[in-house]
Amino acid sequence: MLHLDAARRERLNRSPRRAAFYCGAASALRDALRGRGSELIVSRGGAPEIECLAREARAATVVWAAEYDAAAAAAHRSLQAELEEAGLRATIVHDAPVVAPEDAAAARSADGGLGYRAFVPYVNVWREAIRAPVAGRVDFTDVGLATQALPRPEDFGGEPLADPPSEAAASAAMDAFLAGPVLHYLTARNVPADATSQLSAHLSFGTLSARTLVACLNERARDRFLLAEERLSLDAYRRVLALRDFFFQLAWFFEAHPDQALQERMRHFPFAREHAGLDAWREGRTGYPLVDAGIRELAATGRMHPRARAVAASFLCFDLGLDWRIGRDAWDGQLIEDEPALATGNWQWIAGVGADLAQFPRIYNPQKQARTLDPRGAYVRRWIPELAALPAGRGSPLRPPPGQLALPLFSAPTYPPPVVEHEEAAREFLRRYVDFVATRR
Repeated sequence: MLHLDAARRERLNRSPRRAAFYCGAASALRDALRGRGSELIVSRGGAPEIECLAREARAATVVWAAEYDAAAAAAHRSLQAELEEAGLRATIVHDAPVVAPEDAAAARSADGGLGYRAFVPYVNVWREAIRAPVAGRVDFTDVGLATQALPRPEDFGGEPLADPPSEAAASAAMDAFLAGPVLHYLTARNVPADATSQLSAHLSFGTLSARTLVACLNERARDRFLLAEERLSLDAYRRVLALRDFFFQLAWFFEAHPDQALQERMRHFPFAREHAGLDAWREGRTGYPLVDAGIRELAATGRMHPRARAVAASFLCFDLGLDWRIGRDAWDGQLIEDEPALATGNWQWIAGVGADLAQFPRIYNPQKQARTLDPRGAYVRRWIPELAALPAGRGSPLRPPPGQLALPLFSAPTYPPPVVEHEEAAREFLRRYVDFVATRR
């Protein structure tokens, strides 16, 4: 059954690209079920409608996958209680992560099975808790229930994708990544011009199982002819999947304040809510090419290279001094993936208010990052046409040489000057941070 409740519809309305992917995946699921002699039942109602469908199907148990943002988790518990009061068994399963939150927390039995707030001890437990995907046979049948219409991208202001997502498409993408590119992931994750796995949307919407991905990754690692660097790349990608699960379990165990900083001492830090450069950041016109290239990639594709994400998020929080929730919510309307818990975890990590236990915030210098991650400007050229004609070279194109006039020749667009001076803004933020933390000791 596909349960399209009001909260899900609201999230799909925020991002037409997300809606198009979701609707394409739902259509592919319906076709796959029909190929097995069954049917996808679409429901848009609440507990009474689900109870009615269960009774008609003569089902004694209703099972569904957990979600990890606080609002969805609370809604699921309410639904579970209503169904159980109606005499049905209701079970919520952990389908999204490789390792269920409780399975990792079991290692902390002395602490009452609480979750982990630090990643390093978590990842060690995570590795040991991985289990192979369950093998078995599933029989399908058509119980003859009435179903509502499938959601369409047009219902949410989107358009159907040229290459619709499906389990087969996700498996093909995974196989292609594991066949070669994953062996260079250690380098590719630090080079925005290189593609990474591009599997996040498939993992988000269930066209690919994270457990299947890890099982295939581990099988790839059994190749005796792999080089040492290739094994390090496999382990680096496995660690990224562990971090994904880490943020899921953070949201699962520490959901009381989903919009508050995980670090208590940072809950009242005076991040700004307004800045003259905010619109420039949203539009990819900050005057810092790596930041702007990442934001323009997101606007054009619904995804952004992870290193560009980190630099662009750091710029919002530290150069502009803005609240991390502003950035999270701005990107939520453009990303294809739909993982509020991951978005919150990642933004808090970058902003220095979450699970990252570093003594000081990690403030990225956008110019140094551009010279390190995109030395010939391949990534910047791809996404910033105003800089595409500048000569290649180390650190280029950063911006036109100092003193060069920006003449509007032939009405060509010019690249804007920096909205802030990085060194000055970073020093000012650190001064505020140190002063604030000193008052919380």
